[in-house]
Amino acid sequence: MRLAGVPRVRLAARMVWLAVWRKPAPAARLDRMKVLIVDDHPSFRASARRMLEAAGFEVVAEAGTGADALLAAEAWKPELVLLDVHLPDIQGFDVAARLQMNGSAPAVVLTSSHDASDFGPLIETSGARGFIPKSELSGEALRRLLDERA
Repeated sequence: MRLAGVPRVRLAARMVWLAVWRKPAPAARLDRMKVLIVDDHPSFRASARRMLEAAGFEVVAEAGTGADALLAAEAWKPELVLLDVHLPDIQGFDVAARLQMNGSAPAVVLTSSHDASDFGPLIETSGARGFIPKSELSGEALRRLLDERA
């Protein structure tokens, strides 16, 4: 059987056709992904940092306010922003929308101690990739969400 686009190779022995696709597994592409953690609670930022670094992510910066998050995103150019919905100065939904205005915007995943159903359509309209409750946050949950919405 001959596959379209696969060049013919002649071997001294019997002919064998092999098709090789070199697309890395989605989870492999997420290893060492640069992350910005945004939350107004230092203890949550520290816990999230430890958990994400143990899962293979590279946390490049942390921010405690929306304004600091926008500055850190500009300075550090993260690939992923883990963003709390409730911040002291700007709501996380607004920060997510502002981050998406940039042409090379990072993936944004919103998080909160509340359930997604408490926010209605705000998650979808923010431009974020999705939402993970803080109680369910893990490296695997982030990978799964990013793989599904890639």
